[in-house]
Amino acid sequence: MHISAKVDYAVRALVALAAAGGGPIAGATLAQSQGLPAKFLEGILAELRRAGVVTSQRGAEGGYRLARPASAISVADVIRAIDGPLAEVRGNRPEVTAYEGAALHLQEVWIAVRASLRAVLEHTTLADVASGKLPANVRRLASDPDSWVSR
Repeated sequence: MHISAKVDYAVRALVALAAAGGGPIAGATLAQSQGLPAKFLEGILAELRRAGVVTSQRGAEGGYRLARPASAISVADVIRAIDGPLAEVRGNRPEVTAYEGAALHLQEVWIAVRASLRAVLEHTTLADVASGKLPANVRRLASDPDSWVSR
């Protein structure tokens, strides 16, 4: 899975919003707190607003806030809002792929890949990341030394 800069920046900004406790925060303040390019983040926040993940308020006391509680926004929600489906094969969902011959069972592999992504990303919320209280399956996977080895 490729995690784009847009997704990384979006999750970082939203976790910062979650940690802040609910008041509106200016995009420039979020960018500075996470070391992100402000103009790029403003575009990302606009996408998240259109997707209903954040709301915005104009004015001197304006800024962005989460549209729902941080415990109700999963990392998967953010990825889908920014980049679309978690797993695609040539621009299609895995369930619509079809293979023949030796590759007949490849569709099952792509379905399993999507299921494994969902098992982590749909069950990890912004509140989990902000608090450091990650789900047990995420902690277990991340604590395996082999998970840290690049291949």
